[in-house]
Amino acid sequence: MNARRRGQPIGGRAEGVVEADETDPQPAAAKDPLTLRELDAIGVERLNGVGPHRRKALRDVGVESVFDLITYYPRRYVDRTAQAPISEATIGAEITVVADVAAASSRRLRGGRQLVSVEVGDASGSMSVVFFNQAWRERQLAEGLTVALFGKVENYRGRKQMTNPVVDLLGDRTGKIVPVYPQSETAGIATWDVASWVAEARRRCSPRGIADPLPRWLRTRLGLTERSRAFADIHEPSSMAERTTARNRLVFDELLRVQLVLRSQRLAREAHELGIAHDPSGNLVDAFHRRLPYALTGAQQRTMAEIDADVSTVRPMHRLLQGDVGSGKTLVALHALLVAVQNNHQSALMAPTEVLAEQHFIAVRALLDGFEVPDGARLSGTRPLNLRLLSGSGSATHRREVLVEIATGTADIVVGTHALLQESVKFGSLSVVVVDEQHRFGVSQRARLRESGRDDRRLPHLLVMTATPIPRTAAMTVYGDLDVSVLDELPPGRTPVVTHWVRGPLAAEAMWSSVRTEIEAGRQAYVVCPLITESESLDARSAEQMHAELVAGSLAGLRVGLLHGRMPSADKESVMARFRAADLDALVATTVIEVGIDVPNATVMVVLSADRFGIAQLHQLRGRVGRGSHSSACYLVSDDDPTPTAVERLTALYESSDGFELAERDLELRGEGTLFDERQSGRSDLKLASLARDLHWVQAARDAATELIEADGDLDDHPALVDEIDWFSSRRDSDYLQRS
Repeated sequence: MNARRRGQPIGGRAEGVVEADETDPQPAAAKDPLTLRELDAIGVERLNGVGPHRRKALRDVGVESVFDLITYYPRRYVDRTAQAPISEATIGAEITVVADVAAASSRRLRGGRQLVSVEVGDASGSMSVVFFNQAWRERQLAEGLTVALFGKVENYRGRKQMTNPVVDLLGDRTGKIVPVYPQSETAGIATWDVASWVAEARRRCSPRGIADPLPRWLRTRLGLTERSRAFADIHEPSSMAERTTARNRLVFDELLRVQLVLRSQRLAREAHELGIAHDPSGNLVDAFHRRLPYALTGAQQRTMAEIDADVSTVRPMHRLLQGDVGSGKTLVALHALLVAVQNNHQSALMAPTEVLAEQHFIAVRALLDGFEVPDGARLSGTRPLNLRLLSGSGSATHRREVLVEIATGTADIVVGTHALLQESVKFGSLSVVVVDEQHRFGVSQRARLRESGRDDRRLPHLLVMTATPIPRTAAMTVYGDLDVSVLDELPPGRTPVVTHWVRGPLAAEAMWSSVRTEIEAGRQAYVVCPLITESESLDARSAEQMHAELVAGSLAGLRVGLLHGRMPSADKESVMARFRAADLDALVATTVIEVGIDVPNATVMVVLSADRFGIAQLHQLRGRVGRGSHSSACYLVSDDDPTPTAVERLTALYESSDGFELAERDLELRGEGTLFDERQSGRSDLKLASLARDLHWVQAARDAATELIEADGDLDDHPALVDEIDWFSSRRDSDYLQRS
């Protein structure tokens, strides 16, 4: 393999993929073990039993190649060595029973509920199984099927019974440990189908085997089994211990691929990018710190020192600043922005919405009121620091004026929205960029702002902020090529927010009474709805309808405003200005107020249809109150019958106000998704690894990636690993990988 120069990132498509199994004529090179690249190039239709209909069904669940198939892992296993015969099942015990379906029927109960009754049995006896409101079970559990049932054994009228147990269809498979694969009734794929196709794929691979790119010394040190053995034991383990050993190896592989790409990107960036060195000490920054009305937290001081160290070198800063709501990220960002101005350069703060950009502009303007910067063209030698706002609204004359000041360098700090990304925006000397709520911007958008700042091709330092706490494992993985700072302390003066979970009309009536009482005491309230207008697909009440109902009902006689994303910019600004000035008692809004809005007098947050929101979003909304000296409350109003997952989310919010703890719980509930794809869709980068459970292996993969690459800046001593990472990168959005 050609040597890779230091600083050239791993990635790119290798040529000469061999689509082969033992039935094909083989060139000499094809006698080597099959790589993942080769397995990914072989379509599943090459396997016996996969015709056009089955191929389409597999495509519907994301399986198109042999690689996709052998990494379509079992979702659980039935340990038939530990199963209990029905005759020995103890009342009150939670057990697994493997039995045959004898009959299934259904009937409607009072109140419209559906009851499905199923009779099952094994060689030792029989029992009944009932399902409430799961009418499809009658079709699923056909007579003669062998099923595994996990649930609590009850006594109903003298017979053993299970209610709503977990069901796995086993077909006629035997064995000590039976893998159960994800099934799709829509696509027509059953677990025994997948098992037979996986077995066929493994059989066809066996003459050549599957390549293992990991160095033997690394496998030995980490106690990892060979890859071929791992694939065999994950699909057909003879014991649960074998399954665990196999999972450890395949989890490490997934995480190492991600870490090697990130490490390579970082080294390439550091080798090629050139920034601007700043002197972080000076009168402007010192004056800013002296004027603060309160002491900085230890976390803020630590993070500012990390930023100072970054911007003092010519290597462009790439730092992620994460902190819970109210942790003081704005002050840290302003410190970075002022370092640029102090060194006779410009800085920019980009926010995802006009509401948030306006909020930042107002906050920064108040903190910098009266500040001056050196100006040799004036007799006094100084001029007022020039802070400008650039958004989509405003007159054409105002916009032209701001653009001229940005281009000539007389605009010191520019706060803006996506408007900063337009071709007409050219900075005179941009040296520090802060991107707030970075996950709301596309990768190319962030890159566009950085690349628009200078003619000398030097890149500004970049600080990306998020108020959505990121679990440690996710930060190490998704942001593995960024330096990470965490604000894990809250400034003094933040009041705790009491969270209420509101269920039922009586509780809702009491809630609105409490809201009115709080408003009459001089405070203000937010009411958040998930939709702007009515939708036939969702029964959640819209902001417009709720506004009308509250004005006529629970909040009649009070000043109630309305805010949503489809309103003209001028109207949105007017509504927010009235709310900040306490000219409105309550604000009915969509999630446009999720981040950045800071109204200390607002002490009540009501979230309607809260079960339709995610944990992070609910935590952000809750963070809009409790920002002043008055006690605050957040009411999470759920639908009458929330899903089990929604119940878990709301329970987590009710029990904890720690953003990082909630982020870990959110990760457990949602899974990881696609780490490198900007659209968060398509093939998953982590099919088996869990960032919520596999911290040990995340750290091990990170350490191994550093050790493998760091020695000489490349992986040329491990050509098989280079090829695998090239292949892995080619499956992702290459532009995203290069510019993230």
